[in-house]
Amino acid sequence: MFWDHVSPVYDAFEMLYNSRVYCGTGRAVAAHIAASDTVLECACGTGAISRYLAPCCKTLIATDLSEGMLRQAAQKCADFENAYFRCADLMHLKCRDCRFDKVVAGNVIHLLDAPELAVRELLRVCKPGGKLIIPTYINDEGTQQRKAVMLLEALGVQFKREFDLRSYKQFFRDIGFPDAQFQVVEGRMPCAIAVITKEGEQV
Repeated sequence: MFWDHVSPVYDAFEMLYNSRVYCGTGRAVAAHIAASDTVLECACGTGAISRYLAPCCKTLIATDLSEGMLRQAAQKCADFENAYFRCADLMHLKCRDCRFDKVVAGNVIHLLDAPELAVRELLRVCKPGGKLIIPTYINDEGTQQRKAVMLLEALGVQFKREFDLRSYKQFFRDIGFPDAQFQVVEGRMPCAIAVITKEGEQV
């Protein structure tokens, strides 16, 4: 798997090119997490967001399809006894409905063939009144960003969609979430964080 091969150097690439956003996104997502929360993180990668979530929540279950990425993430969060790492497909989560207070899926929506189905699956496992938090890199058509995307594609990353902030907001409106809230972490390649509150009362 491509992600297994790049897992040992992925952090170094991100920190060299886009460190402000790479670190800032984790902090911004963690601001939505409460100490009593049980959190599911899908597509956790090397744990760039996980390391900010674990200190803030009761329990973190972080998942990814890549064993290599999971090893990196587990090492990064080794000091947190409340963090657990599992191999899982975010399109087909093997857990019951309404299990988690917060569900996070960072920088993966643009890599999926059916992102709208992924959002529905993530929402399925979120408790009523809980939040679905989806950070995604966005492109403002700047030359540097275009070059970065081209480099990643040359290395083997398969982008299914490229979003700017307008089209990212429109994506959520189109699939039935007109009230989604958005925050942008600015940097060389900005990240837009979509936050959806699941309808219903917290249970």
